[in-house]
Amino acid sequence: MNVRIPKKTLVDGLALLEHIIPTRSSNPILTYLPLELGKKGLLLRGTNGEVDLEASLPAEITGELLALVPAQLFFQIVRNAPGELIEMSFGDKLSLASGSFKTELALASPEGYPELAFQESKNERISARELTRAILRVRYAASLEEYRAIFRGVQLEFSPAGLRAVASDGFRLARFDLAAPSPQPRKIVVPARAADEIVRVFKDLEGELEIAASEHSLTLVGPAARMTAKLMEGQFPDYQRVIPQQFVLEASLQAEALRESLKRVSVLSDRSNHRVNLIFREDQLEINAESESGRGGEELSVNTSGTLPLEAAYNAQYLIDALAPVSGTVNLKLSGPTNPSVIQAAEDSGYLAVVVPLRV
Repeated sequence: MNVRIPKKTLVDGLALLEHIIPTRSSNPILTYLPLELGKKGLLLRGTNGEVDLEASLPAEITGELLALVPAQLFFQIVRNAPGELIEMSFGDKLSLASGSFKTELALASPEGYPELAFQESKNERISARELTRAILRVRYAASLEEYRAIFRGVQLEFSPAGLRAVASDGFRLARFDLAAPSPQPRKIVVPARAADEIVRVFKDLEGELEIAASEHSLTLVGPAARMTAKLMEGQFPDYQRVIPQQFVLEASLQAEALRESLKRVSVLSDRSNHRVNLIFREDQLEINAESESGRGGEELSVNTSGTLPLEAAYNAQYLIDALAPVSGTVNLKLSGPTNPSVIQAAEDSGYLAVVVPLRV
């Protein structure tokens, strides 16, 4: 059984698996890379128990075989191979040659390797770029704390009206709507780390993904890769209740100018809560921060309407993150100095963020 494959093709395929296959595991067999030779080309597989991934690579193949190789060692060997072509021959061992380099690797039996769980799609498809764009718009708001349970996920809502992605850590919220209707309404919560893998694997794909979801897992199938991610158990909180509908002040200005000003001023903020103060006056916004190291401030021109003056304090990083998906003019809507504030693009882009001011 032999394989001839361009080095770049193999390296690109291995790069997908490298993030999935653990370097250490309580189940050592998961640290191996399954290689399957067959009519579909060269198949690479891997799992970390939460995400299953299979990549299909075009290659010249003779024979059929399924074997396991030590993943991390194989990654390093292929990445550092000197030639433009990788030639592999399978027997009792794997013989690999590239340019002037040759090596042999011990193979392990595939017996005991867990079967990867890929669901069959029922003709439901979604644009890869739209799905990954929706995840990227809200991912920052998911919690990083293990004890936060369901807040560590991204909720995807499929409906005939379109796709909605939502994430929240209890202190901020991000919501993004896309006109990507689905015939099967459902809500699923994808663990944030699995959502990151979906973006990494499929973000550059121009076409569509086949999609299949059950109570426990989500499967996405593209032309050269398919992935299954385990879903989170539990119900995502009713986030609609924290989105204010009435505001005492609205202000608009350039998103980039506000974002860059926050970055400059927050250098002087307190490291415990990254507090910056926003003071709204007629057509003027003052941003200031103070800590033991010093204080700094900046003034920006804004268009304002409502109750003036008004002052509110925020975690600067929360505002910077919320502004990242916005270009052009941004609208800030305040429901009070300590009540949730809304951030939206002036032109309806489907994106909405909520940030809760600091109580000081």
